[in-house]
Amino acid sequence: MAGLRIVGLGGSLREASRSRAALAVAVNGASAAGASVELLDLRELGLPMYSAALEADPPAVVRTLIDTCYEADGMLWSSPMYNGSVSGSFKNAIDWLHLLGTREPPYLHDEVIGLISAAGGTQGLQVVNTMEFSVRSLRGWAVPYVVPVPRATRVFAESGAVQDELVEQQLHMLGEEVVRVAERFSRDATLHRQAECDDTAERVATPGLVSG
Repeated sequence: MAGLRIVGLGGSLREASRSRAALAVAVNGASAAGASVELLDLRELGLPMYSAALEADPPAVVRTLIDTCYEADGMLWSSPMYNGSVSGSFKNAIDWLHLLGTREPPYLHDEVIGLISAAGGTQGLQVVNTMEFSVRSLRGWAVPYVVPVPRATRVFAESGAVQDELVEQQLHMLGEEVVRVAERFSRDATLHRQAECDDTAERVATPGLVSG
């Protein structure tokens, strides 16, 4: 698995972001499994709101985001639950990945992605489900093992330290799982969906992916 690169994307605009703390644990799991890792903290990135008018000449921070995500072998996504869905800042980052549609192969083609949510209440799986729809749209593969963290205020200290050993193990395992599956993709070319690499221009021209 030498050379695998795993990128974590997420967190919130809150300084002591629990979803970012969860993401950091999963990223550490990927690192322990032998991958090189990078964490893109949405609070630190400070992305502008997505606008089609900016696509022709996107800001430097957007180019950093899309290049880093595109070059990864796998990713870990983490979002808090806001009103039953992902946060606005996380959705905005995913919207910017639309710019990858003109690449060859397009979007996050065949990248392996692990999903995490952090909820204040007892629910959180609907956030994971929402993220999985985005993974499919971007031509990625979501690993079946996911980590929705309920009652995150009890799981994470204000410092970001994990106070629940089981949750820490689950997050670490998710990072390892993304590396395991990404490594399998990297060594077995038959797993890649070559048919989706063909006729890229036709697919990019398909209306309705991002509009207005």
